[in-house]
Amino acid sequence: MQPSSVTDLLFQNLNFRGEKQKVISSNIANINTPKYKTKDISFENELQKASIKNDLQLRATHHNHISFETQSIPTSQFNTFEVEGLEEQNDGNNVNLDKQMSDMAKNSIMFNAIQGSIKKDAAWFKEVIAASGKN
Repeated sequence: MQPSSVTDLLFQNLNFRGEKQKVISSNIANINTPKYKTKDISFENELQKASIKNDLQLRATHHNHISFETQSIPTSQFNTFEVEGLEEQNDGNNVNLDKQMSDMAKNSIMFNAIQGSIKKDAAWFKEVIAASGKN
């Protein structure tokens, strides 16, 4: 049981960060591959699609709560795309190691922050359950 669709969103974002790590690692692994083009994925596009569909709603967990239509954010595959407009080397490869390492560090920080948010969300949910048992 999850307290809200925000929890679903956190887990989806965590999955995205794992996929982003794979894409960045693939870019770095192919740094010397002729004609290889840098690839990326975007979570923000998926988030916009979900919010346009109005999937980010609260979940009623008690019969006295105001009822909302409860829908979780659908799990989706993240679309990989080639990054355009990057400077190419003589062999046609456009992977920039400094940029990829920077993206990897940023992705790692985001992954750890999301993990912390999930732990905090679970702790709050646990406290709410414990407090409801005292009444």
